[in-house]
Amino acid sequence: MEITVEPFKRCDLVKVTGRIDSNTSPQLSKALESIMEQGRFRIVLDMSGVEFISSAGLRVLISTQKTCKKWNRGELVLVGVPQRIRDVMDLAGFIPLFRFYDNALEAVGSM
Repeated sequence: MEITVEPFKRCDLVKVTGRIDSNTSPQLSKALESIMEQGRFRIVLDMSGVEFISSAGLRVLISTQKTCKKWNRGELVLVGVPQRIRDVMDLAGFIPLFRFYDNALEAVGSM
């Protein structure tokens, strides 16, 4: 898995490629936590390059969303989620918890 972080004025764009599973989810969690430790709670997560996400990866997304939305500080929005991953999130009941966008420009503009 590869993670790149691009800070903008109003939010941070995090691009993830590869697999998010029990081996790589701690790496994603650390990257997201380091952004939040800087007091930045508006995060755009570009998942267009993600091939697979396990329950451990979904847990990282939920935990990050909870922290971001705490006291109305911000939120985690998802970009380019592949249909098979969106289906898994729908099955788990996670769709209402996130805003989804087709491209990063639109998502960053919404923050």
